[in-house]
Formats: sequence, C-alpha cells, structure tokens
Amino acid sequence: MKTFKKLLLAALLLLVVGGAVLWASLDKETRGLLKALPTNRDVLFWTQAQRDAAFRAMDRIAFLAKWHTIAPSATPRPLPSGPPLALKVDVDAFMAGQHSAALLIVQGGQLRLERYGLGFDAEGRWTSFSVAKSFTSTLVGAAVRDGFIQSLDDKVSRYIPEMKGSAYDDVSVRQLLTMTSGVRWNEDYRDPNSDVARFNNHQPEPGVDALVSYMRTLPREAPAGTRWHYSTGETNLVGILVSRATGKPLAQYLQEKVWQPAGMERPATWLLSKTGQEISGCCLQAAPRDFARFGQFILEGARVNGQPIVPDDWLANATTKRADIGRPGSGYGYQWWTRDDGSFGARGIFGQGIFIDPKRQLVIVFNADWPSAQDAQAAAAREAFFRTVQKAIDAEAARPAR
Repeated sequence: MKTFKKLLLAALLLLVVGGAVLWASLDKETRGLLKALPTNRDVLFWTQAQRDAAFRAMDRIAFLAKWHTIAPSATPRPLPSGPPLALKVDVDAFMAGQHSAALLIVQGGQLRLERYGLGFDAEGRWTSFSVAKSFTSTLVGAAVRDGFIQSLDDKVSRYIPEMKGSAYDDVSVRQLLTMTSGVRWNEDYRDPNSDVARFNNHQPEPGVDALVSYMRTLPREAPAGTRWHYSTGETNLVGILVSRATGKPLAQYLQEKVWQPAGMERPATWLLSKTGQEISGCCLQAAPRDFARFGQFILEGARVNGQPIVPDDWLANATTKRADIGRPGSGYGYQWWTRDDGSFGARGIFGQGIFIDPKRQLVIVFNADWPSAQDAQAAAAREAFFRTVQKAIDAEAARPAR
C-alpha cells in the first residue's frame, strides 16, 4: 500500500506541477507503475504490467467507472495469529508462479499464513472480479429472509418489469442464481466481441438500466432450467433484482447486512455501470483480510449475534451442487463453485478466490494477476495448493496430543 500511496502522490504532483525535473526525481518503481496504468476500459485486454498497476486501483482510475463505498465496522473482528502452518511446499515459489498479490490462510479462526507480493500489502484493496458473485448471492439470501424477495421461484420480471417479453420473462430467481436460464451468453474472455466484453460498453435505451437494456435483447437457446451455462450478465441481473426488491443500492445493503455486522476492518468499493448500478457479477474492491473475514462469516453460518442473516437452509443449498457443470466432483450452487467433498469457493478471473472447507474450518484467500483471465496451469497449481493445505491440517489433527 505504501507503494500505491507513493504512486497516487506522484501522479497528483505530475498533474499539478508537471515537468521533466519532477519525473526524473521519482524512483524507478513509481515511474514504472505510472507508465503502466491503463488508459482504456478494456480490462480483459490490458497487459500484465497494466493489470499489476490497476488491480490495486480500480476504484481510483476515474475513467473506468464511478463506485459506491462500503463503510467498515466500528468494531472490526479480530483475526488473531495462530501457529504457522507446516506446509510441504515452497510458498514463495507458489506465489511467484501465481503472480500473487496476497495469500492468506485462516484455520480455526486464526490467521496461520499471510503473505504479499507485487508491492501490495494488507492496507490495500485488490479487485475481486467474479468473487463478487458470492457476495451478491448472500445478499439474495438476506433479501429472502428480510421478506423483500418472496420466493426463489418468482419470475425475474416480477422484480424487473422491463424484462417482460424478453427471454428472461420465463426465468426464475433460482434459475438466475444457478445460471440455468437457457438464455444465450458468450463468456469468452479472449473474444472482444463476446457478451462479457461488450455488455458494459452497451449504449442503453433512454431511461433503461444499461445491463437490463443489454440482457433483454438476448435470445433463448434452451428451455429454462435444463442446462448450466456460466454468465456474468446474469449475476449482474441478480444484483439489479436485489436493488429493486430492497429499494437500496447493493453497496448499502452489503454494508448493512454483511460488511459492518461481520466486523470488516477497511472500506470496500463497488464499481458502477454507466447507469449507476453496482456491477454485481464483478468489481468489488476490498482488503485481503476482509475477504478472509467474509469467508469466515460464511463458514460460521452468516450469523450476527447468533442469528443468521439468510434463511436457515440458505447456505446448505447455496454451497452445494444445484447444477451439473460437467466436471466430476464439482458443481455450481447459488453463485458458489461446489465440490462433492463439502468444500466450496468463490472464484474470479486472473486468480482471485476464497476457498472454504467447513470440515477443516479452513478459509484461503487468493489475490493474483495470472497471465490471462483463465490459466489452466495456474488453476491446477492452485488446486494442488488447496490439497497441500488440507493434508497439512489433517496431519496436525492426527498427531497425538502432548
């Protein structure tokens, strides 16, 4: 974070004062980051140097978008240090291979490993990408418990009337959550003409939310509820639905239901669409320890003062397989990636993640900048790291008590 504070100060001075003399006085690292900051909105097609500079600053690059701020708790939840975890892996080499900005392991409520890279540290905010989907899912559960959403079997158009007459008119809230709408969507991060690359640049119709304007033009490919197909656009639609149902911006509802009650330590931010709606399938910026606190909050049943903020059966349904994704041992719940062994996680492109294993009381947080949005080699290495951590915890449990 000190590096980024230097970067912001240098950028401000250059704007105000200007001149080659000032530029020459900056250290090499700061000059490199200033040069690397992107000047276009096409996040998927930035260079790695641009991403390294920007992923810690998405809410401070004004041309990208505006954002809402989520205030922290007045009484942050402690994350006490625990004994170092004995891992049979070179953590530094693993982080280098992941191009990692942060790696945290919380087990039994204790912080047992905390490492940073890329000039990032615990004070900074790193972007989440699709990790935000699992936050949005939790807000759906809160809206159900609060009575704002009557049933997951309600049609989307009950809450977003502009979707009437579109392919989403026959889609339920549950089918949005499980990404089984049957509506066509292209999530190819390498294709500049894919829906995921184009939707945020869509010019909306007058008076219509930008995302709603885009999504209601999409055609149906399969009957609702008959197939799983990953769609960031649908999570963005979920966020609009929650905002409409609650009458509150998503960031405000997150602050009220999760961020402050769960004891988050630092402010978070949520980027907005052209028409001022949080981009709920993406783009939540938070400190790594607060991502860990969210994982611990979910692990403990999403409870505040002993009472869950979601329906009693919500997490059991949300974090277990609701849709078959065609991969043995894995599935998709309500915006959570699930495993048949009972563990589950939130995942975002370029290597973001919150991995939760209830059996081992384990939360692992990853912030990274992989070489590409999806990287099979980096993903496999991360999976192997999960297993290494699990084995280390199992080995501890198997040791005789002294």
